[in-house]
Amino acid sequence: MSRIDPTARIEDGAVIGEGTSIGPYCVIGPHVVIGANCKLLAHVYITAQTTIGDGCTIYPFVSLGTPPQSLGYRGELTRLEIGQGCTIREQSTMSAGTVAGGGITRVGDRGYFMNCSHVGHDCIVGNDVIFATSATLGGHCEVGDFVFIGGLSAVHQFGRVGSQVMVGALTGVRSDVIPFALASGQFAALTGLNVVGMKRRKFSRERLAVVRSFYRKLFHGPGVFAERLDEVRHLADADPAIAEILNFIDAGKHRELCQPQKAGNGSR
Repeated sequence: MSRIDPTARIEDGAVIGEGTSIGPYCVIGPHVVIGANCKLLAHVYITAQTTIGDGCTIYPFVSLGTPPQSLGYRGELTRLEIGQGCTIREQSTMSAGTVAGGGITRVGDRGYFMNCSHVGHDCIVGNDVIFATSATLGGHCEVGDFVFIGGLSAVHQFGRVGSQVMVGALTGVRSDVIPFALASGQFAALTGLNVVGMKRRKFSRERLAVVRSFYRKLFHGPGVFAERLDEVRHLADADPAIAEILNFIDAGKHRELCQPQKAGNGSR
């Protein structure tokens, strides 16, 4: 049975899942669907066509599905989808999508969003991510699974961050970050591979050595980046992580890539 505080305002049409608790002074719009066994602690505001998966915990002063911060938005009813098992801490915000961007913002399962974090309109965020305090995504960003974004860091609109990336604190991400990378600095530069994260994902010593060798050839070998990229393509079959990195680069077409500082940011 759902538990709803008498001070909460639940609009007609909203769907509240079994076992979900709605705390004091929450406001839930008429097109909202909240899954089972969620906890909205207090002062949570949810609007638009927002759906929230089972088992999420949402802390005070969170706003979900609020209008996209886009000058092209004209009041259309658009969507925000949040997966299961997410924790969304105080004052975090997630915007609904825009019609021009497909009309939907998607957030995966088991994300942990620390206070004041923000997911902009039309973003696609993977599973098992961690956004530290005030981590921010501009509109239309894509973030892979198991990504950590450090405190007070921001990803520029339309930016792509591959899976298992760790972005350091106080970092501005202006270009795409390949999967499995570490990126940090005032304007993000690659500082190596996220070896700690890869070990947590059960990479063996042998696999780490193979991917490290590929990384060195791609980013620290002789010649320009485009030449090095052609030279390492045959390594796609050596490890699935290498294939994922190459596919990520190819999917970006001519988008700028985050690179090691000494190589210059984004020279392709």
